This record gives sequence, C-alpha cells and structure tokens, in this order.
Amino acid sequence: MASETHRLGGIQKDAVNPSMMTPLQDAWQRIRAKLRTEFGDATFDSWLKPLGVLRAEGSKVLITVPTRFMCDWVKTHYLGRIIDYWRQETGAAIDVELVVSVQAPTTPGPAAVAPPPAARPNGRPARADGQGEDPEGAAADTYSAPLDPRFTFDSFVVGKSNELAHAAARRVASSAKVQFNPLFLYGGVGLGKTHLMHAIAAEIRARDPERKVLYMSAEKFMYQFIRALRYKDTMAFKEQFRSVDVLMIDDVQFIANKDSTQEEFFHTFNAVIDQHRQVIISGDRSPSDLEGIEDRIKSRLGWGLVADVHPTDYELRVGILQSKLEAMGRDDMPNEVTEFLARKIVSNVRELEGALNRVTAYSDLVGRPVTLEMTQEVLQDLIRSNDRRVSIAEIQRHVAEYFNVRLSDLLSARRARAVARPRQVAMYLAKQLTSRSLPEIGRKFGGRDHTTVMHAVRRIEELRETDSSLDQDIENLRRTLET
Repeated sequence: MASETHRLGGIQKDAVNPSMMTPLQDAWQRIRAKLRTEFGDATFDSWLKPLGVLRAEGSKVLITVPTRFMCDWVKTHYLGRIIDYWRQETGAAIDVELVVSVQAPTTPGPAAVAPPPAARPNGRPARADGQGEDPEGAAADTYSAPLDPRFTFDSFVVGKSNELAHAAARRVASSAKVQFNPLFLYGGVGLGKTHLMHAIAAEIRARDPERKVLYMSAEKFMYQFIRALRYKDTMAFKEQFRSVDVLMIDDVQFIANKDSTQEEFFHTFNAVIDQHRQVIISGDRSPSDLEGIEDRIKSRLGWGLVADVHPTDYELRVGILQSKLEAMGRDDMPNEVTEFLARKIVSNVRELEGALNRVTAYSDLVGRPVTLEMTQEVLQDLIRSNDRRVSIAEIQRHVAEYFNVRLSDLLSARRARAVARPRQVAMYLAKQLTSRSLPEIGRKFGGRDHTTVMHAVRRIEELRETDSSLDQDIENLRRTLET
C-alpha cells in the first residue's frame, strides 16, 4: 500500500475500547450520513464519498483517501468535523489519521475492515458500497469541483459592466434546451466569472437534479488527463467526460502551450457539442486573444455566445458593498465609508470585499464604531497602494470607452488607426500611472513585446507636443483615472 499519513490532534491511549472494532464500519456509515446532511450531496460526492475506514489502532482511526490532492483538501476543510463525529460515536477522544491509498492493503491487521471506496487505477470511481463501479454519470459527481454556496444568481450584483454575461448565464441555466453552445465568459481577475460559473451549475442542478453537470478548472482537467495517461486508460477518461449533460471548464487559459492537454480538450469539446449538450467555458480574455491556444480551439470557443465581464464602475462597486453588508446583517456602515471604499478600491471585486471584511472585522474585534477616519487608518496600506497605481485594466476600460472602441479590440492584434492610437494612449497611461514594467504592460495588452510599449510611449509623447486635441484627451483621461 502506497501511503502518506497526516496527523492532527492529540491521542489519548486506550481511548477506544477494542470491543468497538467489530462495528467500526457501521459507525463510519452513520458518520457518512451525517457528513452528507451537513455538507450537501454535491460536496459529499466530490470529496467525502471516496473516503473509507480502514481500521482502528488504539485511540486512532485510519481513514483512506484515494489521492494526495484529495487528502490535503479533506485535511484542510473537513477533517475537524470527521473527528467530531467519531468522538460523538465513541464518546472518547479519538484521533483520525488520513492515509493516501491507491490499492487495498495486502496484509490487513485483525482490526481491518473492507477497503475504502477509492478511485481505481483505471480512473473509474468505485461505488461507496465496494460493489464495482458507479453507474454512468458518476464522473460528474466524482470529478466536479465543489460549488461555493455563496455564489448564486441572487448574490450577483448586476451592472452595466456585467449585464450581458449575467443575462446569458441566466438563460443557459434556466433552459432545458441548449441555448448558446458554447457560452464563453471572459474578463479580468476578480470580476465575477467564477461566481457566474458556480451560479449556473447550482441553478441547473436545482432545476433538474437528473442532469449531469461537470464543473472543474482547466487545471484539474489537465490533472485528470495526465492521470489517465499514467494508468494507460484514456478511454475511461473520454467516457467519463463525454457522458455529461453540461460540461463547464473554468480558466481555460491554463492549458495554454500544453499541447497534449489541448488535443484532448479539443476532442472532448467537439464530442459534447456534437451530442447537443451544453458547454460553458471561462477565460481571462476573448477566444481570439488567448495566447498559446491552438487556432482550431479558438475558433470553436467563439462558435456560440461570447460575453465579457468588464471592470466594475463606481456605481456597481457601491451596489456590491451594499449587497455584501446586507448579507452580513450590518447596518452600521456610514454612507461616506461605503462611497470611500468604492472610490479607492477599483482593481477588482475580491480586493473590494477584502477591504470591507478588514474594516468590519477590526470594528468587531477592537470595539470601535465604523467611521471614515477608522477606515482610512485600517486600510492605509491598501489605500496607498491604490493611490500609487491605477490598475491597467481600469486604464484599458476607460480608454476604450473614451475613444468608443471595444476592449477586445484594444487587446487584439488589429492595427487599424481607430484602434492603434487608443491602444498607444492606454500603454502610455499605463506607463505613467502604474508601477508596472514595460514587459508587464506588454503582457497586459495581448502579450506584446516591451519594445512595442516603448514605441507607443515615445509616440504619444511626441504627439502631445503637436496635437492639442490629443493632449487634452489624455489630460481628461488622467483626471478621470486619478479621481
């Protein structure tokens, strides 16, 4: 047995009576039922169902886990509750040990019980009762990432910058028929793509529990594919991923420059589409602008509906803060503090919510009321950071709106003057208003070389001396961005 052990908590010797060894598996089944009730079917099937009780040694219970990754995840998120339930069952101070096991032990001790419902070497998930493999569709439960219950359509704040993506996600989630295939959502970090992906999956499962929904990151897709190659059973991999009703892949840019994974993704994508089943993909930029992705994949990703999620504007940030405060049950936040946060934290929603959490936590822990002065004191490092630099994404959005061009065009390879000049202005402002290096700025503009950025900066500097209209445009943009 290939194993790796993780230990938590202290052990009291002889805390488990040897007479309890015979009903050990029965106790585990009762604990599994409690875990399913507490965490829900989706989370249980993804992370807890594959666990199995092996044996007890003194005051220690050995629990088997099929992979190192799953072992780390269970240890971090669920081990505490498993220990609590074991102690409820035994009435003693039990310690639980997680053992990574890819096959059953060959010489079990006298206290051993049936081997765990671990994933088999061929990649097919075993049934929880140990009687062969799960029926068709088990892959959707076994390989899907757990959904965050906070990420629902009701908790998603809609504004001008994300209304198309939200409407498209709603339509796909509420319709039994394939609407847009694929639906491709793209945007920068922390703008709500993953929120929408989780909301779609949760809504589909709630409306029709029989539909098999597989949601995972592109990184995990690659991991499962490599695992199938390792165990020489790619056919099982293909069957599992192509038997679902809805295939959802998050952050597709992760498979850039990974040729073998792209090849399998291409065929999986085509197989699901050909069966008229829904495909939903997210990425950090539009399909045509994905670097390191094969052209044939880019073409197919753009087949259906492509919806972008823009950086948030001031009004949307205020709405997000108000929604967050309502969910937290707090009504002690002065409007001036909410408005201050919306003006100062502009990079992404995650940073905005993190700033709000810092302020409310400080107020609760120290016992001080929330005021503008206290907020400035608590967030001084974050405010200095945002005052010192404007995000490149914010610059790109403002420039695109100011010159009435599409943000995707600004990041594309198009060289038309109507696009090239605004792009140069955006690069110039990025150099002036941020602390980013030339190579970093180039990467943010579709992976361009630093010499391209350098040329753009010099060109705009020259034009400002001779073109008063352009000079005024840049000053207007600078004032808007620094406000």
